[in-house]
Amino acid sequence: IMLGLQKSLLLHLLACLGKLAHGSHIIHGTKAPENSMQYMASVQNNKGQHVCGGFLITEDFVVSAAHCDKYNPTYVVLGNHNLKNGNHQKIRIENKTIHENYQHVGLGDDIMLIKLSKKAHLGHMVRTIQLPPEEIHLRENQVCQVAGWGKTKTDDNKPADELMVVDVSVIDKQVCKDQWGNLPANVVCAGGYGTDKGFCQGDSGGPLVCQGLAVGIVSYNHNGICNYPEEPNVYTDITKYLQWINKTCHCKHMS
Repeated sequence: IMLGLQKSLLLHLLACLGKLAHGSHIIHGTKAPENSMQYMASVQNNKGQHVCGGFLITEDFVVSAAHCDKYNPTYVVLGNHNLKNGNHQKIRIENKTIHENYQHVGLGDDIMLIKLSKKAHLGHMVRTIQLPPEEIHLRENQVCQVAGWGKTKTDDNKPADELMVVDVSVIDKQVCKDQWGNLPANVVCAGGYGTDKGFCQGDSGGPLVCQGLAVGIVSYNHNGICNYPEEPNVYTDITKYLQWINKTCHCKHMS
């Protein structure tokens, strides 16, 4: 009976996922200042096309979203605000580790660790970003930032060449759950609902940054409606996966 109930619940959730769209572009943002956000990574396919965002946490590990794996990422590009200006550091992906509980973007656990084939050269243009040392409480309306090379409006088919950034406000978890109806446990909501600022298709895998710490991973929004979203933007809550990250990359002392 329990298995039947679980299967029924899963089917119900999957039916609701039709209104989801992977996050991929920054809406109503501005160009990121040069020499800022040096941790940002462009995750690219074997044709050199940007497919997702990511962020550098050690010299040889990048965090991104699990659903980005379906785009067959092959390379990571670092230190490059403008994707048309040549590749500052283009490093082949050695392997990818997707969270073992991940099934679908709308069911949570949307996190992936990317192991680079060689260490990134840290310096003026490339730096790591810190993760929270432990679970933290984000205040409602706390202002954070999200950045990416995704679409800058709903009906645009191409990602942005320039790295874009926008301020977003944290949304209360219960409010977010009420708006979505179904919401995975380990997520953070910020931007979207009640505002015209947030992410769109192409920003997936990028970080939600609060007070200089990467606290979330761009996961999904509503129906790909980015200009005036009906529901909050949803991010994977990194603080719920710190132990998994440390175990996977053996990088407990991340700087």
